[in-house]
Amino acid sequence: MVNAMSPSTPSQIVPGAPLKILIVDDDRELCALIQDYLRPLRYDVVAEHDGRSGAERALAEPFHAVILDVMLPGMDGFEVLRRIRGGSDVPVLMLTARGEETDRIVGLEMGADDYLPKTFSSRELLARLRAVTRRRGTRPEGGQAPEPEWAAGPLRINPESRVATLEGTPLKLTALEFDLLLSLARACGRVKTRERLIEEIGERLYDGLDRSIDVHIWSLRRKLGDDPKAPRFIRTVRAIGYMLINPEAEASA
Repeated sequence: MVNAMSPSTPSQIVPGAPLKILIVDDDRELCALIQDYLRPLRYDVVAEHDGRSGAERALAEPFHAVILDVMLPGMDGFEVLRRIRGGSDVPVLMLTARGEETDRIVGLEMGADDYLPKTFSSRELLARLRAVTRRRGTRPEGGQAPEPEWAAGPLRINPESRVATLEGTPLKLTALEFDLLLSLARACGRVKTRERLIEEIGERLYDGLDRSIDVHIWSLRRKLGDDPKAPRFIRTVRAIGYMLINPEAEASA
């Protein structure tokens, strides 16, 4: 399942109003810079500067997204994320130290939707915010036929309910992991390049060196119980990308 919790008071988020963003970071100068950049772009940006107050505010008010630093006084970002996920599925964008892949993996496993190094550019921040807020509660517009359920053996992906199940058991996926799995499912048996996956699920800036897709695939495989050396569902195509395979079709081939 994309997330076991219901969105925190989504009815209080008014359609057409500025997107409400919470920054939880003790770097006040960085918070001010983000606020100055996003406010002219119709974002209502507020900040908290310690983990405890950040977690409380994220659960008390409706936000479209939370930008959360890992290193915080009193309560670190992982504990803040754990508390948020105890009562809300608001998209969370983690800020990590440059090159700290361990932080990224831990954050993704705990339910973060994406991450940024603290050396991010303003354009990259905007692109990722747009991506995580767009993925929240996505549904076809009126008049469009609902997308059918996709299947790969015992794996089922339902685009309408945004639920993925394995042998009937719901998977606890982040919004990005669900979108990644759905993108692969739509091309089941065909290779999807990293560039194409990034284009479809992230609207992110790609410089040829961004390996974030690999980190998300790693997390997705772990939740599927998939072994990359003997894949049941997700196969790596060296130097190109990934593809979803149907284990039943592979077994009968």
